[in-house]
Amino acid sequence: MTVPYQLSSGRTTCAADVDLADPAFWRLPRPERLRAFALLREADAPVLFTPRPGAARTSGKPFYALVRHADVRAASRTPQVFASAPGATTPEPAGWAKALFGHSMVNMDGPEHAALRRIISRRFTPRLLADVEENVGRLAGRLVDELIAERPRDFMASAAVRLPLEVICDLMGVPQALRRRIAEQIDHASAQVGVERRGRARLRVPGRGLASLARMQYVMGRLARERRRRPADDLVSALVCADVDGEALSGRQLGAFFSLLLVAGVETTRNALAHGVFLLDRHPEQRELLRSDFDRYAGGAVDEIVRYSTPIIQFRRTVTATHTLGGRTFLPGEKVALVYASANRDEAVFTRPDHFDITRSPNPHLGYGGGGPHHCLGAHLARLEMTALLRELTERRPIVRSTGDLGLVDSNFDNRVGSLPFTFGGTFT
Repeated sequence: MTVPYQLSSGRTTCAADVDLADPAFWRLPRPERLRAFALLREADAPVLFTPRPGAARTSGKPFYALVRHADVRAASRTPQVFASAPGATTPEPAGWAKALFGHSMVNMDGPEHAALRRIISRRFTPRLLADVEENVGRLAGRLVDELIAERPRDFMASAAVRLPLEVICDLMGVPQALRRRIAEQIDHASAQVGVERRGRARLRVPGRGLASLARMQYVMGRLARERRRRPADDLVSALVCADVDGEALSGRQLGAFFSLLLVAGVETTRNALAHGVFLLDRHPEQRELLRSDFDRYAGGAVDEIVRYSTPIIQFRRTVTATHTLGGRTFLPGEKVALVYASANRDEAVFTRPDHFDITRSPNPHLGYGGGGPHHCLGAHLARLEMTALLRELTERRPIVRSTGDLGLVDSNFDNRVGSLPFTFGGTFT
């Protein structure tokens, strides 16, 4: 079995061997894919990948891959040219799906996106953020108490999945009685993201997971109606009850935001948590450095985990105007992929990019996007969750030992972890 972070010489020897449009590429061992990205970064300009007619491919449309840090960052900060609409993921959402579920912020641009983001951002008041930070720390402590008492064998199911889900549900005011059901719908909605190594080669299939999204939106619609009648001290009440400026989310907008927050926020954070635990176990010198002065190194550790693992591999953009970037002139209607997994290993920006180093400074990774209007709204929350759990696993001295490799799920979208077998070593205080 291939160790996920072990560098290898691989079979890829030149950029011509690389085909990001082929699902077979995303089933290669991760070191092989990282080597392929390095070869693409050496090209004079972004490379065009065209799906072959009749073949099972990641997208039905040709696309250019932006693989250099500077190019990904520049495109992210030029939304008037590199637009998220009609879809930032593949396949693009169908018109009927948008009509049924509402527009997700990840697929919006311009004034519509800015207005929705403003409504949401304004509800994250200093008091709310302080309450969230306190709650995250409390949940992380309780979670580690349970890990110590119960000694489960899979870190994903017992810890990495539970923390972000509980944090978001507490933030939104989702009743405990609904949480198990919502957790099941998240798994169903995201189950088709990866490619199975055996069986049919597929990445993302149109229509799969929509029933789960519909169920989540139904639950949130009921909760929104209840909060309009009887507001509570939670984010749902703040989002659906108009303030003095008359700004509030409709039930459908709330459902779309909640689905994005859960599927994106839970998935990305749980993957980052699992990668972080695995990396610190495989790099004991970094783990001991973090243990020696947690407050000093925690921020660097979180950033390096996100850079090194890059939870979201790529997003798509649609070109809206003639524009030159990275040695290539793009034309309206063309598609580009912002490959964060490559940008975060760019030798032009990161010294020894394949080396895991929690003291790396500066660390301008693009793990939360490349800046601009689509910079991740949940970045602060993800950092809080990662810091809180790492603190509990470090300062209380329960040494986490992985007992096997990360169970990576092959995907062209996220660096997803299916399982992480683990145990505890050392003593507890």
